[in-house]
Amino acid sequence: MNSAVVPRIPGLAPAPYAHAASVSSTFRLIFTAGACPLGEDGGVAGESYTDQALLALENLRRALEGSGASLAEIVQLRVLVASAQRRDLVETWDAVAQILGDPAPPGTLMGVTMLGYPDQLVELEAVAAVVRRPVRGGWRALTGRRGRRWRSP
Repeated sequence: MNSAVVPRIPGLAPAPYAHAASVSSTFRLIFTAGACPLGEDGGVAGESYTDQALLALENLRRALEGSGASLAEIVQLRVLVASAQRRDLVETWDAVAQILGDPAPPGTLMGVTMLGYPDQLVELEAVAAVVRRPVRGGWRALTGRRGRRWRSP
């Protein structure tokens, strides 16, 4: 995890995840859509919770890298598991934590009734924080737009 995460907070019970994260204005936030365990053919791959968690995590890694971030820069994680059985949630969390390390970023592990694709068992959402880099020319250089000044009515 990057330096934006606070791994332990005194007075809170020990947990395999950070209880909170603090991100300063020197970071750029990246919000991901739900990363699903989809193979290259676009269909759900993996039959176990572990298999699907690892594939969803790989797809999340690719999405983050495409946005200039990495798994190490996740500051918030949501893990959705299509099950009402605690053992399935624990199996999924263990697979994710095995890759993200200890402590994992602050997150929520949720059992849900159903996910979007047939046979989908796992979905991951994340927020990552990366250090802002100065851009010569500012916002206009990034967008190619002139921009308009806002005027009060």
